[in-house]
Amino acid sequence: MSKSLRRAAKRANIQPELLLLRAEIERTRWAIDTARNHFEQVVDPTLIDCYIYELNAAQLRYQFLLRKFKSQET
Repeated sequence: MSKSLRRAAKRANIQPELLLLRAEIERTRWAIDTARNHFEQVVDPTLIDCYIYELNAAQLRYQFLLRKFKSQET
């Protein structure tokens, strides 16, 4: 973890690990949105399956990260 991130976390009185976790949650939300957008635009059955799996994987990762965040937050 970078020194600047540690300093920012200390100033905000937030654990640095929580900041990293929040960033990962945001990246995962972006992945969900991207997979959903791709799914809505494709017509090829193989690509439809691909984006269904990608969307499901991202949603499961998002749920995992939220649970982890909530457990570390307290």
